[in-house]
Amino acid sequence: QVQLQESGPGLVKPSQTLSLTCTVSDGSITTSYYAWSWFRQAPGKEREGVICVSAADGSTKYYADSGKARFTISKDNAKNTVFLQMNSLKPDDTAVYYCAADSICPPMSVVKVYKYDYVGQGTQVTVSS
Repeated sequence: QVQLQESGPGLVKPSQTLSLTCTVSDGSITTSYYAWSWFRQAPGKEREGVICVSAADGSTKYYADSGKARFTISKDNAKNTVFLQMNSLKPDDTAVYYCAADSICPPMSVVKVYKYDYVGQGTQVTVSS
């Protein structure tokens, strides 16, 4: 069974930068063949798409205007790892962050309910002073 594992520091202060890592634990899928997404869910709120990198052309899809200047997704195909860098973090960025793999970057209209092929367990990110 494919396992995606997210990891990251967990707690950061407002305005700081944080990087999350998503690793395919058993090498059963190859990062270069999939579109990779990060989405998040805060307590009591719906899932929110964050960012996705396309497998077809490597283009980046942002699901919120607030992410365009602050979030970056990248991959290291040799290490089968996907990264999310978040700059200028705000308390509103507090959520559980999930990485996901699929054949496409899902459209904005369905990202809240989209059934990805593979999803990690999630990692908590807390932005607090």
